[in-house]
Amino acid sequence: MSFITGLICVWLVVRQNIWNFPIGLVNVATFFFVFFQSRLYADAGLQIVYFVLGVMGWYLWLYGGEDRKRLRVTRTKTGELVAVGLAVLVLTVSLWRLLQYFGGSASFVDALTTSISLGAQWLLNRKLLENWILWIVADVIYIPLYIYKDLYLTAILYAVFLGLAIMGLYKWHESWRVEAQTA
Repeated sequence: MSFITGLICVWLVVRQNIWNFPIGLVNVATFFFVFFQSRLYADAGLQIVYFVLGVMGWYLWLYGGEDRKRLRVTRTKTGELVAVGLAVLVLTVSLWRLLQYFGGSASFVDALTTSISLGAQWLLNRKLLENWILWIVADVIYIPLYIYKDLYLTAILYAVFLGLAIMGLYKWHESWRVEAQTA
C-alpha cells in the first residue's frame, strides 16, 4: 500500500495536482508502521509530522496564493534558504542525540534524512521550486539506508522518487519560468 500510494502521491506533486495531499495522507499513515517496525524512529515520527504538514500544504495550495487563490510556483528567497539550512543542521544534531539515546538504528543518517525531508516539505507546501533539490539529496541518502535496513521495496520506491524528484525540478522550473514571463 505504501509503495502504490507513495508513487501516486509524488507523481501528482510533480504535476502540481492538489489530489497529492489526500493520497499523501494515506501514504504517511502506512509508512509510519513500516518505519516503526524497522526501528527507524525518526522516520516513523516524521510520518506524523508529514500528516500535519500535508493538511497544512493542502490548505496552502488551495488558498495560500495572492488574494487567497491557488498557490503558484516561486523561487525561495536567500534568507529563507539559509534559515531552512540552519534548521536542517540544528534538527539533525538534536535528532541524532535523541535517537542515540532511544537506541534508534542508523541514528545519524535517520536524523539527517528526516531533517532534510522536513525542510523539503516546508518548501513544497509553499510551492517553492527548491523543494525538489532537497528531495533529491534526501532520496540519494535514503536509498542506501533502506537497503542497509533490508527494506528493499522501500529502497526501490525511493529510487523511483529520485527520478520523479528530478522530473519535478524540471517541470516546476518550466512552470515557474512561464509564470514569471507572464507576470
